Amino acid sequence: MTVPAVSPPAPSPSPQGVMMLFFVLKRVAWAILTLLIASFIAFVLVHLSGSTPGGVALGQSATPEEVVAYNESIGWYDPWIQQYFAWVGQVLQGNLGVSLIDGRPIGPDIAKRLPVTAALAFFGTLLSAVVGIVLGVTAAVRGGAVDRFITALSGVLLSVPAFWVGVLLVYVFAVQARLLPATGFVPFATNPEAWARSLILPVLTIAITSAAGIARQTRASMSETLTQEHMRTLRAIGTPTTRIIYVHALRGASLPIIASIAIQFIVLFSGSVIIEVLFALPGIGQAMQAAVGSADLPFVQALVLVATLVVVVVNVALELLNRTLDPKLRAS
Repeated sequence: MTVPAVSPPAPSPSPQGVMMLFFVLKRVAWAILTLLIASFIAFVLVHLSGSTPGGVALGQSATPEEVVAYNESIGWYDPWIQQYFAWVGQVLQGNLGVSLIDGRPIGPDIAKRLPVTAALAFFGTLLSAVVGIVLGVTAAVRGGAVDRFITALSGVLLSVPAFWVGVLLVYVFAVQARLLPATGFVPFATNPEAWARSLILPVLTIAITSAAGIARQTRASMSETLTQEHMRTLRAIGTPTTRIIYVHALRGASLPIIASIAIQFIVLFSGSVIIEVLFALPGIGQAMQAAVGSADLPFVQALVLVATLVVVVVNVALELLNRTLDPKLRAS
Protein backbone atom coordinates (compact mmCIF):
# COMPACT_ATOMS: atom_id res chain seq x y z
CA MET A 1 0.00 0.00 0.00
CA THR A 2 1.43 3.36 -1.08
CA VAL A 3 1.26 6.18 1.41
CA PRO A 4 0.35 9.41 -0.35
CA ALA A 5 2.94 12.11 0.01
CA VAL A 6 1.92 14.84 2.36
CA SER A 7 2.99 18.29 1.32
CA PRO A 8 4.48 20.41 4.08
CA PRO A 9 2.22 23.13 5.43
CA ALA A 10 2.64 26.55 3.93
CA PRO A 11 4.74 28.78 6.15
CA SER A 12 2.66 31.23 8.08
CA PRO A 13 3.61 34.90 7.88
CA SER A 14 5.80 36.10 10.71
CA PRO A 15 4.24 38.39 13.33
CA GLN A 16 6.77 41.08 12.38
CA GLY A 17 5.73 40.92 8.73
CA VAL A 18 2.05 41.17 9.66
CA MET A 19 2.79 44.16 11.89
CA MET A 20 4.71 45.88 9.09
CA LEU A 21 1.90 45.26 6.61
CA PHE A 22 -0.64 46.64 9.08
CA PHE A 23 1.59 49.67 9.67
CA VAL A 24 1.91 50.36 5.94
CA LEU A 25 -1.84 50.04 5.37
CA LYS A 26 -2.56 52.35 8.29
CA ARG A 27 -0.11 54.96 7.02
CA VAL A 28 -1.54 54.79 3.50
CA ALA A 29 -5.04 55.28 4.90
CA TRP A 30 -3.85 58.31 6.89
CA ALA A 31 -2.12 59.64 3.77
CA ILE A 32 -5.34 59.42 1.75
CA LEU A 33 -7.27 61.13 4.55
CA THR A 34 -4.64 63.89 4.73
CA LEU A 35 -4.91 64.46 1.00
CA LEU A 36 -8.69 64.73 1.20
CA ILE A 37 -8.58 67.17 4.13
CA ALA A 38 -5.88 69.36 2.57
CA SER A 39 -7.59 69.45 -0.82
CA PHE A 40 -10.94 70.30 0.79
CA ILE A 41 -9.36 73.16 2.76
CA ALA A 42 -7.84 74.47 -0.47
CA PHE A 43 -11.23 74.08 -2.16
CA VAL A 44 -12.94 76.10 0.58
CA LEU A 45 -10.30 78.84 0.57
CA VAL A 46 -10.64 79.16 -3.20
CA HIS A 47 -14.37 79.70 -2.83
CA LEU A 48 -13.82 82.22 -0.03
CA SER A 49 -11.20 84.19 -1.97
CA GLY A 50 -13.72 86.65 -3.39
CA SER A 51 -12.87 85.80 -7.00
CA THR A 52 -15.07 83.74 -9.28
CA PRO A 53 -14.17 81.76 -12.40
CA GLY A 54 -16.41 83.96 -14.50
CA GLY A 55 -14.78 87.17 -13.29
CA VAL A 56 -11.30 85.78 -13.98
CA ALA A 57 -12.00 84.07 -17.30
CA LEU A 58 -14.11 86.85 -18.88
CA GLY A 59 -12.09 89.79 -17.54
CA GLN A 60 -13.11 93.22 -16.38
CA SER A 61 -14.96 93.98 -19.60
CA ALA A 62 -17.65 91.37 -18.84
CA THR A 63 -20.98 92.44 -17.43
CA PRO A 64 -22.24 91.04 -14.11
CA GLU A 65 -24.87 89.08 -15.99
CA GLU A 66 -22.22 87.44 -18.18
CA VAL A 67 -20.13 86.56 -15.13
CA VAL A 68 -23.10 84.99 -13.37
CA ALA A 69 -24.08 83.06 -16.50
CA TYR A 70 -20.52 81.70 -16.84
CA ASN A 71 -20.41 80.67 -13.18
CA GLU A 72 -23.78 78.96 -13.46
CA SER A 73 -22.66 77.07 -16.56
CA ILE A 74 -19.77 75.45 -14.64
CA GLY A 75 -21.80 74.79 -11.47
CA TRP A 76 -20.03 77.41 -9.30
CA TYR A 77 -23.21 78.04 -7.33
CA ASP A 78 -23.89 74.37 -6.62
CA PRO A 79 -23.46 73.16 -3.00
CA TRP A 80 -19.78 73.08 -2.08
CA ILE A 81 -19.75 69.43 -1.11
CA GLN A 82 -21.26 68.53 -4.48
CA GLN A 83 -18.65 70.58 -6.32
CA TYR A 84 -15.84 69.11 -4.24
CA PHE A 85 -16.71 65.49 -4.91
CA ALA A 86 -17.23 66.26 -8.59
CA TRP A 87 -13.71 67.73 -8.65
CA VAL A 88 -12.30 64.69 -6.79
CA GLY A 89 -13.93 62.44 -9.38
CA GLN A 90 -12.23 64.38 -12.18
CA VAL A 91 -8.87 64.18 -10.40
CA LEU A 92 -9.19 60.40 -10.02
CA GLN A 93 -9.66 60.25 -13.78
CA GLY A 94 -6.46 62.26 -14.30
CA ASN A 95 -8.22 65.53 -15.11
CA LEU A 96 -6.99 68.51 -13.06
CA GLY A 97 -9.14 70.99 -14.95
CA VAL A 98 -8.26 73.86 -17.27
CA SER A 99 -6.67 77.24 -16.63
CA LEU A 100 -9.01 80.21 -16.44
CA ILE A 101 -6.36 82.44 -18.00
CA ASP A 102 -5.50 80.65 -21.23
CA GLY A 103 -7.85 77.64 -21.26
CA ARG A 104 -5.02 75.11 -21.38
CA PRO A 105 -5.28 71.79 -19.49
CA ILE A 106 -3.59 72.07 -16.09
CA GLY A 107 -2.30 68.50 -15.89
CA PRO A 108 0.18 68.68 -18.81
CA ASP A 109 1.42 72.08 -17.63
CA ILE A 110 2.17 70.73 -14.15
CA ALA A 111 3.80 67.64 -15.67
CA LYS A 112 6.24 69.93 -17.54
CA ARG A 113 7.03 71.95 -14.43
CA LEU A 114 7.31 69.04 -12.01
CA PRO A 115 10.75 67.81 -13.20
CA VAL A 116 12.18 71.33 -12.74
CA THR A 117 11.13 71.62 -9.11
CA ALA A 118 11.92 67.96 -8.42
CA ALA A 119 15.47 68.33 -9.77
CA LEU A 120 15.99 71.55 -7.82
CA ALA A 121 14.72 70.03 -4.57
CA PHE A 122 16.52 66.71 -5.01
CA PHE A 123 19.97 68.02 -5.91
CA GLY A 124 19.70 70.92 -3.47
CA THR A 125 18.79 68.54 -0.66
CA LEU A 126 21.47 66.05 -1.68
CA LEU A 127 24.27 68.63 -1.73
CA SER A 128 23.13 70.31 1.48
CA ALA A 129 22.91 66.88 3.16
CA VAL A 130 26.45 65.92 2.14
CA VAL A 131 27.92 69.26 3.23
CA GLY A 132 25.86 69.40 6.41
CA ILE A 133 26.71 65.85 7.51
CA VAL A 134 30.43 66.39 6.86
CA LEU A 135 30.43 69.64 8.85
CA GLY A 136 28.32 68.18 11.66
CA VAL A 137 30.43 65.05 12.04
CA THR A 138 33.63 67.11 11.96
CA ALA A 139 32.33 69.45 14.65
CA ALA A 140 31.23 66.60 16.90
CA VAL A 141 34.43 64.58 16.52
CA ARG A 142 37.05 67.34 16.55
CA GLY A 143 35.44 69.60 19.16
CA GLY A 144 37.28 72.64 20.49
CA ALA A 145 37.98 75.51 18.10
CA VAL A 146 36.79 73.52 15.08
CA ASP A 147 33.44 72.89 16.74
CA ARG A 148 33.07 76.55 17.70
CA PHE A 149 33.96 77.72 14.19
CA ILE A 150 31.49 75.37 12.47
CA THR A 151 28.76 76.28 14.97
CA ALA A 152 29.34 80.00 14.39
CA LEU A 153 29.43 79.51 10.62
CA SER A 154 26.16 77.58 10.78
CA GLY A 155 24.55 80.41 12.73
CA VAL A 156 25.65 82.95 10.12
CA LEU A 157 24.38 80.84 7.21
CA LEU A 158 21.03 80.25 8.92
CA SER A 159 20.52 84.01 9.21
CA VAL A 160 21.38 84.86 5.59
CA PRO A 161 18.36 85.00 3.22
CA ALA A 162 18.57 82.65 0.26
CA PHE A 163 17.70 85.54 -2.07
CA TRP A 164 20.87 87.42 -1.08
CA VAL A 165 23.05 84.36 -1.52
CA GLY A 166 21.55 83.76 -4.97
CA VAL A 167 22.13 87.36 -6.06
CA LEU A 168 25.75 87.19 -4.85
CA LEU A 169 26.38 83.92 -6.72
CA VAL A 170 24.86 85.36 -9.90
CA TYR A 171 27.05 88.43 -9.63
CA VAL A 172 30.24 86.41 -9.07
CA PHE A 173 29.78 83.43 -11.41
CA ALA A 174 27.45 84.82 -14.09
CA VAL A 175 28.11 88.57 -14.31
CA GLN A 176 31.80 88.80 -13.41
CA ALA A 177 33.29 85.39 -14.28
CA ARG A 178 30.74 84.56 -17.00
CA LEU A 179 31.06 80.88 -16.19
CA LEU A 180 27.39 80.01 -15.65
CA PRO A 181 24.03 81.32 -16.90
CA ALA A 182 22.37 83.80 -14.59
CA THR A 183 18.81 82.67 -15.30
CA GLY A 184 16.83 80.26 -17.40
CA PHE A 185 16.33 76.52 -17.64
CA VAL A 186 17.15 74.02 -20.37
CA PRO A 187 15.33 70.64 -20.33
CA PHE A 188 17.53 67.58 -19.93
CA ALA A 189 16.22 66.05 -23.17
CA THR A 190 17.23 69.16 -25.11
CA ASN A 191 20.81 69.50 -23.83
CA PRO A 192 22.05 67.57 -20.76
CA GLU A 193 25.11 69.82 -20.32
CA ALA A 194 23.07 73.03 -20.52
CA TRP A 195 20.52 71.45 -18.14
CA ALA A 196 23.25 70.82 -15.56
CA ARG A 197 24.71 74.32 -15.99
CA SER A 198 21.28 75.92 -15.51
CA LEU A 199 20.89 74.11 -12.16
CA ILE A 200 24.33 74.78 -10.66
CA LEU A 201 23.69 78.24 -9.23
CA PRO A 202 20.19 77.46 -7.85
CA VAL A 203 21.46 74.24 -6.24
CA LEU A 204 24.47 76.04 -4.75
CA THR A 205 22.15 78.71 -3.34
CA ILE A 206 20.04 76.06 -1.67
CA ALA A 207 23.03 74.11 -0.35
CA ILE A 208 24.71 77.16 1.18
CA THR A 209 21.59 78.25 3.02
CA SER A 210 20.30 74.79 3.95
CA ALA A 211 23.39 72.84 4.94
CA ALA A 212 23.70 74.79 8.20
CA GLY A 213 20.51 73.31 9.67
CA ILE A 214 21.55 69.76 8.77
CA ALA A 215 25.04 70.41 10.17
CA ARG A 216 23.61 71.49 13.52
CA GLN A 217 21.31 68.49 13.71
CA THR A 218 24.16 66.14 12.78
CA ARG A 219 26.48 67.66 15.37
CA ALA A 220 23.89 67.36 18.14
CA SER A 221 22.98 63.77 17.26
CA MET A 222 26.59 62.66 16.85
CA SER A 223 27.69 64.32 20.11
CA GLU A 224 24.95 62.49 21.98
CA THR A 225 25.64 59.14 20.31
CA LEU A 226 29.42 59.26 20.86
CA THR A 227 28.94 59.56 24.63
CA GLN A 228 26.80 56.43 24.94
CA GLU A 229 28.00 53.32 26.74
CA HIS A 230 28.32 51.04 23.72
CA MET A 231 30.65 53.57 22.05
CA ARG A 232 33.02 53.37 25.00
CA THR A 233 32.83 49.58 24.76
CA LEU A 234 33.78 49.69 21.08
CA ARG A 235 36.78 51.87 21.87
CA ALA A 236 37.81 49.53 24.71
CA ILE A 237 37.86 46.46 22.47
CA GLY A 238 40.03 48.24 19.90
CA THR A 239 37.52 49.02 17.16
CA PRO A 240 39.08 51.43 14.62
CA THR A 241 38.08 55.04 15.21
CA THR A 242 36.86 55.57 11.66
CA ARG A 243 34.55 52.56 11.96
CA ILE A 244 33.21 53.81 15.28
CA ILE A 245 32.47 57.24 13.82
CA TYR A 246 31.22 56.48 10.31
CA VAL A 247 29.52 53.12 10.90
CA HIS A 248 28.31 52.76 14.48
CA ALA A 249 27.92 56.38 15.64
CA LEU A 250 26.59 57.79 12.39
CA ARG A 251 24.07 54.98 12.09
CA GLY A 252 22.96 55.50 15.67
CA ALA A 253 22.51 59.21 15.03
CA SER A 254 20.86 58.73 11.64
CA LEU A 255 17.17 58.98 12.56
CA PRO A 256 17.04 62.71 13.42
CA ILE A 257 19.47 63.48 10.59
CA ILE A 258 17.28 61.69 8.04
CA ALA A 259 14.21 63.49 9.40
CA SER A 260 16.00 66.82 8.98
CA ILE A 261 16.93 65.97 5.40
CA ALA A 262 13.37 64.88 4.58
CA ILE A 263 11.96 68.10 6.02
CA GLN A 264 14.50 70.02 3.95
CA PHE A 265 13.27 68.30 0.78
CA ILE A 266 9.64 69.06 1.64
CA VAL A 267 10.43 72.73 2.30
CA LEU A 268 12.33 73.03 -0.98
CA PHE A 269 9.67 71.30 -3.05
CA SER A 270 6.75 73.18 -1.55
CA GLY A 271 8.41 76.55 -0.99
CA SER A 272 10.92 77.10 -3.77
CA VAL A 273 9.16 80.21 -5.08
CA ILE A 274 12.02 82.61 -4.29
CA ILE A 275 14.68 80.44 -5.93
CA GLU A 276 12.58 79.71 -9.01
CA VAL A 277 11.63 83.35 -9.51
CA LEU A 278 15.21 84.57 -8.94
CA PHE A 279 16.69 82.16 -11.49
CA ALA A 280 13.66 82.16 -13.84
CA LEU A 281 13.06 78.43 -13.45
CA PRO A 282 9.67 77.26 -14.82
CA GLY A 283 8.80 75.11 -11.83
CA ILE A 284 5.91 74.54 -9.45
CA GLY A 285 6.79 77.52 -7.23
CA GLN A 286 6.80 79.97 -10.12
CA ALA A 287 3.50 78.53 -11.33
CA MET A 288 1.96 78.97 -7.88
CA GLN A 289 3.01 82.61 -7.75
CA ALA A 290 1.54 83.25 -11.19
CA ALA A 291 -1.68 81.37 -10.41
CA VAL A 292 -2.25 83.22 -7.14
CA GLY A 293 -1.43 86.58 -8.72
CA SER A 294 -3.89 86.03 -11.56
CA ALA A 295 -6.55 84.32 -9.37
CA ASP A 296 -6.43 81.21 -11.56
CA LEU A 297 -8.49 79.21 -9.06
CA PRO A 298 -8.37 75.72 -10.66
CA PHE A 299 -4.58 76.03 -11.10
CA VAL A 300 -4.11 77.03 -7.45
CA GLN A 301 -6.22 74.10 -6.30
CA ALA A 302 -4.32 71.63 -8.50
CA LEU A 303 -0.91 72.92 -7.33
CA VAL A 304 -1.92 72.61 -3.68
CA LEU A 305 -2.99 69.02 -4.33
CA VAL A 306 0.34 68.14 -6.01
CA ALA A 307 2.42 69.78 -3.26
CA THR A 308 0.39 68.02 -0.57
CA LEU A 309 0.81 64.69 -2.35
CA VAL A 310 4.59 65.10 -2.36
CA VAL A 311 4.64 66.01 1.33
CA VAL A 312 2.48 63.01 2.24
CA VAL A 313 4.55 60.57 0.18
CA VAL A 314 7.82 61.84 1.72
CA ASN A 315 6.37 61.57 5.22
CA VAL A 316 5.20 58.00 4.66
CA ALA A 317 8.58 57.04 3.19
CA LEU A 318 10.33 58.66 6.18
CA GLU A 319 8.22 56.72 8.68
CA LEU A 320 8.90 53.43 6.86
CA LEU A 321 12.63 54.19 6.78
CA ASN A 322 12.66 55.06 10.48
CA ARG A 323 10.86 51.84 11.29
CA THR A 324 13.39 49.88 9.24
CA LEU A 325 16.42 51.51 10.89
CA ASP A 326 15.18 51.55 14.50
CA PRO A 327 14.77 48.10 16.12
CA LYS A 328 12.55 49.57 18.83
CA LEU A 329 10.07 50.83 16.25
CA ARG A 330 10.12 47.51 14.40
CA ALA A 331 9.23 45.68 17.61
CA SER A 332 6.44 48.08 18.58
